[in-house]
Parts: sequence; C-alpha cells; structure tokens
Amino acid sequence: MAEEDVPHRPGRWRSGAESKQRILRTARELFGRHGYRGTTVRAIATAAEVDPAMVFYFFGTKQGLFAAAIEMSGAVPPAIESIFTGGLDGMGDRIVRTLLENLDKSDRTPLVMLTRSAPTDEQSEALLREFIDREITGRLAAMLDAPDAALRAGMVNVQILGLAVARYIVRIEPIASASVDELAGSFGPLVQRCLTGRTALPG
Repeated sequence: MAEEDVPHRPGRWRSGAESKQRILRTARELFGRHGYRGTTVRAIATAAEVDPAMVFYFFGTKQGLFAAAIEMSGAVPPAIESIFTGGLDGMGDRIVRTLLENLDKSDRTPLVMLTRSAPTDEQSEALLREFIDREITGRLAAMLDAPDAALRAGMVNVQILGLAVARYIVRIEPIASASVDELAGSFGPLVQRCLTGRTALPG
C-alpha cells in the first residue's frame, strides 16, 4: 500500500510547487499594479486560481507573501510583529534589540536584506516604502494616538535607520563592535523618548 503511494508524491509536489510559483507571479503583478495597501490576499488567490487557504499555507500572512514577492528576507515580517506584541512600555528597547538581533544574524547588508531589487527598481522601492509606512510607521503612530504621532514615528525611523547605517554599512566604532545589549541599553531609551517623551520639534 505504501509502495503504491510513492509514485503520486512527485506529482503532488510538482503541483504544489507550481501553484506556489503561480501565486508569487500573480502577487508581483498585483502588488505592482495596485500597491501593497490596494492588493488583498483574496484578489491574489482569485487571479492565481487557487483557494486563499493555499496562499496562507505557503506564505503565512499577507506580509509574508509580500516579502517573498519582492525577495525580502523571510525573517523580517515575524521580527516586525514581535515589536508590537507588547504595549508602549519597553518598546524602544524592543525595537532596537529586534533590529540588531535580526541584522546580526543576516549575512547581507540591511538594504539587501530587505529586498535585493528595491535599491535599483523604482517600483520595488515604492512598494517597500509603502510596506514600511503601513506595517511599521503607521502602526506606531496608531499606537501613540497623539497629535504629533506621525512626527514621533518618523523620529523613530531616523534613530533605527541611522543605527543600522552606522553599524553595518559605515561601521563606525564603537557602534560596529558593541554588543546588542550595550546598544539596546544606549539607544533603547532614545527611541522610547521619541515615542513617549517630550518632543523637541514643534508638534
């Protein structure tokens, strides 16, 4: 009985692999045409002629599908979600620690880790910017629920992008060789102040 099942496995595998590639091709087309916000998993599934459950089976979430579609590191969406698992208390430390732990584990530079195509392809760059605005900056601003929420979220972006450039691209010492704990201890409070402290800029 087991021997009779063996010949069917390659066919099922090929069918699944083909469906996955068809979903990816469709996702790239629809994301490019309608943007990240304007594209739904259901629309992708319909156009790819698969059940939405198959999309979630292969890619987990819309964020995961988007990451695969633009060749973003698969570690990025779960890392982003981990930042929002708690409230505002301690979020500064969580943001810095999550950023550094994931970049330290990567063998790619930060821009390449996010997407290989974004630095050279305007459409991919626009999609990536929309993804960051919706999944990070927008969610931070919504959590703050303050008149200057957008400014505060932007200040957080400045802190973490500057830290990433200093550590991984320009490799400024002692930032480049400091431990994650040291940098989280120094930069976490700065990011937290951007989120919940008094802002120096007019709001």
